[in-house]
Parts: sequence; structure tokens; C-alpha cells
Amino acid sequence: MTDAIELLSTRRSIPIPMLAEPAPSGEALDHILTIAARVPDHGKLAPWRFVLYRGDAAVKVGEALAGLVAEREGERMTETRQTIEAERFTRAPLVVGVISTAKAHVKIPIWEQELSGGAVAMNLVNAVHAHGYAANWVTEWVAYDDEAKAILGITPEEKVVGFIHIGTPSVPPSERPRPDLAEIVSEATATGAA
Repeated sequence: MTDAIELLSTRRSIPIPMLAEPAPSGEALDHILTIAARVPDHGKLAPWRFVLYRGDAAVKVGEALAGLVAEREGERMTETRQTIEAERFTRAPLVVGVISTAKAHVKIPIWEQELSGGAVAMNLVNAVHAHGYAANWVTEWVAYDDEAKAILGITPEEKVVGFIHIGTPSVPPSERPRPDLAEIVSEATATGAA
């Protein structure tokens, strides 16, 4: 129990540029993804899936995204923006897209299915940490743009829960301010929440 508490207490997001090689692969990655999928899932629908972006595929995705932005912005596109888009999925050695495939169901609300996808992403981040790696969970504009989603292998009906950038931390984690429990916790009363 103490190890689990220590693990959960020490997890921190590492800035994406500070996620270096190596990233998990092979059996370690399979184990991480298996843990990630162990979440509440009303109806056993598995209303989510993973997309792995790494190596040459991640480079090609970046090139296609940079091309999409160049097409839209034309001469307004700066060299800096070109580089940012081209490197969007190679900033870390592995990016795992957590994709919500939630759809209407007779018993299980879409919201519950989407929350299950959020649980998958958090489990993934914790499993990465447990295996000695680090992660950073982001979405960014590509998660909300149908043309970008097509480049990323995501259908218009699907939603991006997050892109989890994964690697070996090249800097120690830093703490950030956390909410004061007094501000986020209340006791329920007989007439409703306090």
C-alpha cells in the first residue's frame, strides 16, 4: 500500500521538451496500456482506443500537419510555426492518443463513456510513472480540428481525450501549487450540498 501511495504522491507532469529517449516499448508498453485500460467501464463497452505516434509515422504526421497549417495560413505562416507543427508529435519519443469512441447507447450515457476515457488517460499517466518513465497529457488545437484529426487517424465522430507524451525525464519533476482542500471539499447537508 505504501508503494502505491508514494507512486500517486510523486507523479508529476514533465515538460514535453524534457521527455527524452527511451520511451517504453514492447512488453513494457503493452503492460502500460493494459493497466491504462483497467478502468470503470459501465456495460463493458471499451468506449476508447489508443493510437501510437512514434518514429517515422510521427514525423510524417508532423509534416502533414505543417502542410495543413501552411495551406490555411499561406504567407502568414512563420518559420517558427512551421517547425512547431512539424515537430508536434516528435517532441517526445512516444505519443499515445487516447481516443473516445463513445456513442449513443440504450443504457449507458455518452458522458459516462467519455469519463471512462478520461480514466484511461489518467491510468496511462500513472502506469507510465510506475514504470519509471514520465508523461505529459495535452490536447492542443489538433484535437478539435476535423482535418487535423483525419491526418491523425481519428474520425470526426471520435473525440480526443488527450495526447500523452511519454519518455524518460531529463529533468527532475517540480511541484506546482495544488488546490487547498478547504476550497474544494464540502459536506453534504440534508437539503443538498453545502
